[in-house]
Amino acid sequence: MIEHLTIKEARAGLRQKRFSSLELTQAYLKRIHEHNPRLNAYISINDEEALTQAAAADARIANGEETPVLGVPIAIKDVLSTKGLRTTAGSRILENYVPTWDATSVANLRAAGAVFLGKTNTDEFAMGSSTENSAYGVTRNPHNEACVPGGSSGGSAAAVAANLCVAALGTDTGGSVRQPASYCGVTGLKNTYGRVSRYGLIAYGSSLDSVGVLAKNAEDVALLNSVIAGHDAKDSTSIDSPVPDYAAALQGSVDSVRQLRIGVPKEYFIGGLQPEVEAAVRVGIGVYEQMGASVKEISLPNTQLGLPVYYLIATAEASSNLARFDGVKYGLRVNGDDLIDMYGKTRQAGFGAEVKRRIMLGTYALSAGYYDAYYIRAQKVRTLIKQDFERAFAEVDVIITPVAPTTAFKIGEKAEDPMQMYLSDVFSVTLNLAGNCGISVPCGFDQNQLPIGMQLLGPALGEAQLLALAHAYQVVSSQ
Repeated sequence: MIEHLTIKEARAGLRQKRFSSLELTQAYLKRIHEHNPRLNAYISINDEEALTQAAAADARIANGEETPVLGVPIAIKDVLSTKGLRTTAGSRILENYVPTWDATSVANLRAAGAVFLGKTNTDEFAMGSSTENSAYGVTRNPHNEACVPGGSSGGSAAAVAANLCVAALGTDTGGSVRQPASYCGVTGLKNTYGRVSRYGLIAYGSSLDSVGVLAKNAEDVALLNSVIAGHDAKDSTSIDSPVPDYAAALQGSVDSVRQLRIGVPKEYFIGGLQPEVEAAVRVGIGVYEQMGASVKEISLPNTQLGLPVYYLIATAEASSNLARFDGVKYGLRVNGDDLIDMYGKTRQAGFGAEVKRRIMLGTYALSAGYYDAYYIRAQKVRTLIKQDFERAFAEVDVIITPVAPTTAFKIGEKAEDPMQMYLSDVFSVTLNLAGNCGISVPCGFDQNQLPIGMQLLGPALGEAQLLALAHAYQVVSSQ
């Protein structure tokens, strides 16, 4: 079935003319229309433009052109601006917003000839761990439709897992690529902060947001990431550093594991960790040992402070970023008796409960009398967390942990308990605070056949090594 392909397989089929991009795209669109009403992975389906893009890709292929994604059907998380295609950020306040420009990551894919199938569901403004907070309904996990797919890139993860696209873009502010990748059994990369431009990403937490990739395996992630990564003058936080050939870095990856130093932080194997998750991750670590890596226990002592620090900094930045949605410039407007009344009514109608909660938390943390006690202190502890990672990477090459404490939970199970929901991110938020890179790799299933993810953490700009290690694991474990 051509709608079950990897990027590598799709590229080979297109190059060998076993099918056209138009045929491939039609197959995916047909599958989306059959399954999306049940899974709700997509907010918007891009039928007409996708077919136009596919026809253009076929013409480029016929002319002998080749790129890593030429003619390949891709999905885009609905927090990334797409020219001429509705971009909602999962919120009613942007229900009818159609951008006139592309995010840089999207523009890079468009230039490379990717086909955009549509925009995937997300927790509103990427604020959530389950994709239950979207104004456009809950996304369901393809492995068990009674369960969440994770969040906030749950739509992208579910679309990849259900073969509703070949691969997808997501974003990761506190684990929002890695955690849904774990829950849905796909591979998900969180890039180093600044490795991929944030230009055109509807901001949640500007010092934490990162554009990432979800795909069936590390090889596909490498191909897609090579297109979107790189310096961008439009983003002042973009890193001006050459982009490695991520696909080439996978060559000889199994041999590269020999002499590798793996760190296993004791703070990530704690009470509350689902036994099956710990067992699967430890088996995964054992696979690396069998390939010749050495393993040692390490300490990241400030890990326990990650969640409170994250939810202070992220909400403070959200309070600032979301101030622009006031009913004046674009998006929803609810008229009022005066300007202030209009602001209040617009935001009351346009924002969901979780977004309002985070705006209020952030505004409080930034308010007079509390700024120093909360926000500034959180930034100081953030530095300590970053230093923990720097010390660890001086003695090990990669750190391996669980992605999340449990496998996917039932829809509605944590909806009324924000603190329990926030704990889903306990193993993922510290990486965003430090600005480093990480990847979630499927490593097994629990007794209910729900996927388990293993998290590989690397230093800044360590994506090539992480992709090579993830690929090595997938090669060896598939034998």
